[in-house]
Amino acid sequence: MYKLVILTDPENADGFRLAGVDVEVAASPDEARRKLNDLVDDDNSGIIAVNESMVASIDERLQKKIDSIYRPIVVSLPLKETLHEEEDHRAYLSRLIRRAIGFDITLRRG
Repeated sequence: MYKLVILTDPENADGFRLAGVDVEVAASPDEARRKLNDLVDDDNSGIIAVNESMVASIDERLQKKIDSIYRPIVVSLPLKETLHEEEDHRAYLSRLIRRAIGFDITLRRG
C-alpha cells in the first residue's frame, strides 16, 4: 500500500503528525531537496505533499524526474501566510490546480 508523506518545516510538522500523517522534516532548502529525492525514489511513496516554499528549492534535474514518473505524485501545500497575503485567491487556487493536474480550471462562485 502506498503512503502519503508530508515534507515540511519543523514549525508545521507537529500539526501533520497529530493528523496521523507520515512526516519528513527539513530545516533547510538543501535538506528538503535531499529528502524529496529520497522520497521520490522510495517505492512506498504514493503522494508526497511539500510545503510550497520548499518546492522552489527543487533543482531542474529533480523536477524533470518528478515530471516523468507516474508515482509518486508530488504536490505543493500552500502556506498559511501565502493564502492570507494573496490578493486573488481564485487565481492562486487555479494555479495550484493547474500545477497538480495540468489543466486550467475556471473557478466561479456558485
